[in-house]
Amino acid sequence: MFKPLALGLGLLALPQVAHARTPAAPTGSVAPDVKAKPVGPAPAVVDAATSAPRVQIALLLDTSGSMDGLIDQARRQLWTVVNTFQKARRDGQMARLEIALYEYGKSDIDAKDGYIRQLLPFTTDLDKVSEQLFALRTNGGDEYCGQAIQKATTQLSWSKSKEDLKLIYIAGNEPFTQGPVVYSTAIASAKEHGIIVNTIHCGPAEVGAREGWTAAAALAQGQALNIDQNRAVAHVPAPQDAELARLSGDLSKTYLGYGSEGRASKLRQEAQDSNAGVSAGATASRAASKASRLYDNSSWDLVDGAKKGTVKVEALKDEDLPTELKGKSVEERKAIVDAKTKERSDIQTRIQTLQGEREKFLASKAAENKGADTLDTAIIQSVRTQAAARKLMLE
Repeated sequence: MFKPLALGLGLLALPQVAHARTPAAPTGSVAPDVKAKPVGPAPAVVDAATSAPRVQIALLLDTSGSMDGLIDQARRQLWTVVNTFQKARRDGQMARLEIALYEYGKSDIDAKDGYIRQLLPFTTDLDKVSEQLFALRTNGGDEYCGQAIQKATTQLSWSKSKEDLKLIYIAGNEPFTQGPVVYSTAIASAKEHGIIVNTIHCGPAEVGAREGWTAAAALAQGQALNIDQNRAVAHVPAPQDAELARLSGDLSKTYLGYGSEGRASKLRQEAQDSNAGVSAGATASRAASKASRLYDNSSWDLVDGAKKGTVKVEALKDEDLPTELKGKSVEERKAIVDAKTKERSDIQTRIQTLQGEREKFLASKAAENKGADTLDTAIIQSVRTQAAARKLMLE
């Protein structure tokens, strides 16, 4: 399935043509998948004001046999993408970030589902997103882009506000025209919901144009992007990397998970700290994310929960408390939570300072390391333009 690689260009919409592969459903069928129901775990609870601007991003990743490089980029670059939204705001009001994840094109997914699977509905739990990315495995299959877009459009709980930024990114390298759902039908439905579809073709621009990726993006009023999915994610060593890695570990020690969900989430956090160790750059970027407002774990952590008012330390039963608080009086519990709160704040401030210095250092080296686009640069490039159109400031 792999094809030569290059950077992408945008062209005008082209008519869709049939592909030689036999689809899983009758050829020519264009009926929308309107009966599809949400699957997977429930979205993470968010407590931001209902008027707060929202950024919703659905990632649709091709997990067929040739896409190991794409998945590796997604794993390594998740935190870089997340950090783009740390300061996202409109009229001074901070936006919340929600990410959903789909895989498509893998043969061990049922053919009746179009070889498409929802891994996560919209969630603010960033560790769950990382966990799912690291659990992905590729396997040969058929890639039905139109049907994947359709499922993401109908299954996810998209915002009803016209002001919110609602984005689908679909990445892969096979013709966009395969499968039982004509992509123009799926895109028309997405546009009705105010969703912008961006295509990320893993290969040369001319191939993406020939096989419908550019036309689909133009029809969706999105961007047609091209990446080298097999390009190794380059890391420019920065003087701050080692200290950021150490502080990330210290920061995790300030979390006090309560209840069964707290214990599971604390283990997940530790696992994603370990997963970020694939590179010093990923570790540093994750540290910056953990020190930001976007890394909100008030649903399972006593420090975040007490700060947001979602949990009362004095109301918890002893069996629901983390080890550090078991057998303690209410006053002792509160003192420990207060101490962890201050410790976390101090560490986050230090991380934010170091990350600012790191960003300046990397910016000074950027010209020396310019190369083909990878997944993070493709997403960040497009989202800046599309956020501005919704009057969302990212800096």
